[in-house]
Amino acid sequence: MAIRKIHGYPVLILGAGRGGAALLEMFIEDEHVEVLGIVDPDEEAPGIQLAIARNIPAYGNVSQALPVCKEYPDCIVYNLTHDDAVAEEVSRALDNKKVTSGLEAKLFWQIVTDLKRIKTELENSQNQLNAIIRHAMDGIVTISESGEIEGFNPAAEEIFGYAQEEVAGKPVTLLLSPDLLAQYRAELQRYLESSHHGSAGIRGQEVVAIRKNGEQFPMELSASEMKIKEQCFFVAIVRDVTERKLIERKIKHLAHHDHLTGLPNRSLFLDQLEHAIKLAKRRQQKTAVLFLDLDGFKQINDTLGHDAGDELLKEVAIRLKTVIRESDVAARMGGDEFTFVLNDIGTHENAAAVAEKIIETLSEKFNLKGHESQIGGSIGIAIHPNDAVDHEALLRKADEAMYVAKKSGKNTYRFCLPVEE
Repeated sequence: MAIRKIHGYPVLILGAGRGGAALLEMFIEDEHVEVLGIVDPDEEAPGIQLAIARNIPAYGNVSQALPVCKEYPDCIVYNLTHDDAVAEEVSRALDNKKVTSGLEAKLFWQIVTDLKRIKTELENSQNQLNAIIRHAMDGIVTISESGEIEGFNPAAEEIFGYAQEEVAGKPVTLLLSPDLLAQYRAELQRYLESSHHGSAGIRGQEVVAIRKNGEQFPMELSASEMKIKEQCFFVAIVRDVTERKLIERKIKHLAHHDHLTGLPNRSLFLDQLEHAIKLAKRRQQKTAVLFLDLDGFKQINDTLGHDAGDELLKEVAIRLKTVIRESDVAARMGGDEFTFVLNDIGTHENAAAVAEKIIETLSEKFNLKGHESQIGGSIGIAIHPNDAVDHEALLRKADEAMYVAKKSGKNTYRFCLPVEE
């Protein structure tokens, strides 16, 4: 009978109880071992069942297995039956070949059991770690010392739009916006030239990253250097903060803008007016402030309701923005009052021309809830530095001039003082 070719050391296991099954399980996973068979009279023994499932010869008694073992002079026999008579029978049949048995086999079984327990614990820990990485809501990117991507968890795939296979081995610069490339390369060069004392680390830094589709987005980055067996690499925790930035921007906008019209509110207007006056002083220019109060707004509110009044204010804001320059400012102070900053206005005539345009655009009819409505506007004008040098005083002067316009028949404008060029 031809001897079958095997790969690894030939092994025969006597006893298929817990010890024999554990030993068989370990040997199955070892490429340096070839199990010739396992012996046990109990067909339900766990080792016998495992052998059958893995196509390994299973024998009911030692005499059936020994001929196979004789074909391989270097065969190693492990006796886990706790029966020394079995070990003696095998030793005689194999010309006094030593059989691992008794206390020696028990010790070996204990070592195998401990190794299996440790292996299971390590596998469980690894599985837990992998589960955490896979299910983490933040992206986790592992980067080699030279800057190549080694790991990419599912959250990182979702953030950047790449599958792990697409980025593995690619430079991490693939994920950085063009503005960051020079900074990154400089940092990497400094690191490579340093003595690598684990000082590299980033916590909560906001950067601009880039997705697979080319879209740039704000990203929060934390990164730390790690060393395993003298090999250095980096673990980066990344978070897409696009939504957070939008919310922050919206909150900031709401804090400084009128919620109904979207125009700057009183607080922002005063800041912009103060800045405009400082700029005008440096450049020796004139700045005009216009204060507008709508004529006929209360009647619309009373007859058509507040919803119609709100729609009117929105439409007024749209029209007002069309009659001023981009460098100028239109704001809603509250109610039906609006203000303007006209930068580098030049002459009083230019300020008057803008006031006339505002009155003209307000004179066009508004369609509110299917009703055609018409309003007007009374405007007061104050000029810096002629009328006041302080931003609050300038606004007050424009407000006073607006009331003069109201008393003059409405739907007109007035300067706060007689013009003296």
